[in-house]
Amino acid sequence: MRTTHEVARLDALRQLNLLDTPASESFDRITRMAAQIFGVPVAAVSLTDSDRQWFKSRVGVAEPSMPRADAPCSEVVETAGMVIIPDLATDPVYADSTIGRKGFRFYAGAPLVTADGHGLGALCVLGTEPRTATEPEIKALRDLAAMVMAQIEMQHSLGRTDPVTGLPNRLQFFENLDDLAREHPGQLRFVALVDLARGDQVDSLIRVLGTNFIDEFVKLAARTVAGLIGTHRTLYHVGETQFALISEPGHSLDSYHAILEAGMKASVVSSSARFVTTLTAGIAPVTLGTMRSRDALRAAHSAAQDARNSEGAIGVFSPAMDGPHLRNFDLLRAFGTALEQDDELCLAYQPRIDLATGRCIGAEALLRWCHPSLGNVSPAEFIPVIENTALARATTAFVLDTGLAQVRAWQVAGLRVPLAINISAANLEEEDFALNLQLLLAKHQVPAAMVELELTESAVMADGDNGLARLEALRAIGVRIAIDDFGTGHSSLAYLQRLPAQIIKIDQSFVRGMGEGNARDRILVRTMISLARQLGLQVVAEGVETAAVDAALAAMGCEEAQGYFYARPLAADVFATWYRRFNATPRPAHRAA
Repeated sequence: MRTTHEVARLDALRQLNLLDTPASESFDRITRMAAQIFGVPVAAVSLTDSDRQWFKSRVGVAEPSMPRADAPCSEVVETAGMVIIPDLATDPVYADSTIGRKGFRFYAGAPLVTADGHGLGALCVLGTEPRTATEPEIKALRDLAAMVMAQIEMQHSLGRTDPVTGLPNRLQFFENLDDLAREHPGQLRFVALVDLARGDQVDSLIRVLGTNFIDEFVKLAARTVAGLIGTHRTLYHVGETQFALISEPGHSLDSYHAILEAGMKASVVSSSARFVTTLTAGIAPVTLGTMRSRDALRAAHSAAQDARNSEGAIGVFSPAMDGPHLRNFDLLRAFGTALEQDDELCLAYQPRIDLATGRCIGAEALLRWCHPSLGNVSPAEFIPVIENTALARATTAFVLDTGLAQVRAWQVAGLRVPLAINISAANLEEEDFALNLQLLLAKHQVPAAMVELELTESAVMADGDNGLARLEALRAIGVRIAIDDFGTGHSSLAYLQRLPAQIIKIDQSFVRGMGEGNARDRILVRTMISLARQLGLQVVAEGVETAAVDAALAAMGCEEAQGYFYARPLAADVFATWYRRFNATPRPAHRAA
C-alpha cells in the first residue's frame, strides 16, 4: 500500500510530464560528463516511477527502463540522500539485483529532489570494477544532479507547461519531436492533432458561458484523452482547444487511424459540450529527421482543417493538398511586400460600352500584379487570398488612390472617363470609409459622380444593417453604387429592394451562357434585366464576347456592357489611345426593344 508521501511524490513526478518522453540532448550532456568524471561506461538520469526506473537520459545502457524493486536508484529516492555501493557483488541487498546480474560492480547515485522535497529519482553512474568514490567525485555528482534538477524545473516553469491543463505545451512538443528525430532518424511516426471545436463555436461558448467554461471544458477533455491514451503516452496542449500526440513506433496509418477514431468516439460521449462543438482530428505521417517539428504540427493541423471543411472526423495530411495552402501563404506574404513597392502593382482598365450608342462611356479598374519571381499572378488567384485579411483595406486604398489619380490625368488630357472600382466586405466594416473616400476625391479633384463602387450581394449581406448604413453614407457623398456579379449571391428580392444601389452588373457566367446557346441563361438574363428596370436600376452585362450577344442584350433593354468583344483590359496609356479611336469610329446605334 502506498503511503501518502509516495502518492504525493508520484503526483509531482507525473505533473512534470517527463516520463516516456524522448531522450534530450540537454540531459545527455550531463550524463556524459558524469561518466567521464568517474571514468565509468554507464551513467543515467533515472526517474523512479511506481514500479520501474525509467531513464530520461542514458549513456552505455540500451534498455529504457528496469524494475524498481531491486534498483539502487529507488533507495536514493527513499532516503533522499547519496547512495554509494563500492562492490555490488558483495552487497547483501544488491548482489542478486538486475544490475548485479549484468556484471556491474560499482554504483553511485545522487538524489534528484524538487523544491517541495519530492524525490524524483537519481543521477547515477555504474562501473564494471569495484572502487570507491573520492570526495571531489561525490561533490561533482551532487553538482551535476543539481544541474539536472535545474533543467527539469526550467523546462517545467519557463514556457513548457500549459497553465490551464498542466500538460506540456507546443514548445515541449517541438523539443520532444526533435529529440526523437535525433534518437531514431528514419523511423516512421504519426503526429495527430485533435481539435475540440471550431473557432466560431468557441466564440459562441465564451459569449454565452464565459472563458471559465472553456477552461473547464478543455481541462475535462485533457483528462479524458490522457486517460484514454494511458500514462505511458504524452499528450500536448498545443492550442486553445487543440491537443497533439506522437504515435509509438510500429503503427501503420490504418492502425493509428483506427486507434484515434476509437478514442475520439469515447471522448465525445463524456464531453460537456458535445452538442455545441464539433470534434475533428488530423494525422500527419512523419519520417523522423526529414521534417521539422513545426512543419509536422502544421501538417497535422492542416489535415484537421481539411477534415472539418469536408465534414469528416479525421483527415490525413497529403502533400498534394498542402501545395495550394503553401502557395496561398506565399502569395499573402509577397502581396504585403508588393503594396510597399512602386513597381509590382498597377491597374488595367476595362472599357464599358453604351449599347444604345455603341460608344465607350467609362471603365472598370482591375488590379494587376507582376511579381519579380512569381511573374504575372492572376487576380482570380490572389484576390480571394487577400480579401479576408488585413491587406484587403490597404488594397482598396491603393486601387482608389491610383484609379482616381488616373481619372484626373485623363480629365487634364481632355477625356471624361467615369471609373468603376471594386470594394470588399472589409471596407464596409470601416466606419470612416466614406470620409476617407471624400478626402481622396478632394485630393485628386475628381467629382464624386465620376466614381462607381462595385461590391457583391454577399459582401453587402455580411454586415447586415451596418453594411446598408455605410452604403447610404457612400451614396450621400455622390458616388454611384453597383451590385457586382448579380445572380450569383444569396440576397432575397426584398433585400435587393432595400439596397441603396443604382446599378446591377449581370455576372459573366450568364452572359457567356447566352453566347453558347443556353436557352435558360438567355431567359435568366432577360428576367434580370426586366426586374432591374422595374426597380429603376441600370443594367450592365459582363463577359460579352460576340456581336450576337451584344445585339441580344441591346434588344433585351440592357443599357451597358463590357467584355472582350469590345476590348481586353488595357494599360492607362493604351486605354487613352484606344478610347479616342473607338469613339471616333462611326457604328450603328442599337435600338432597345
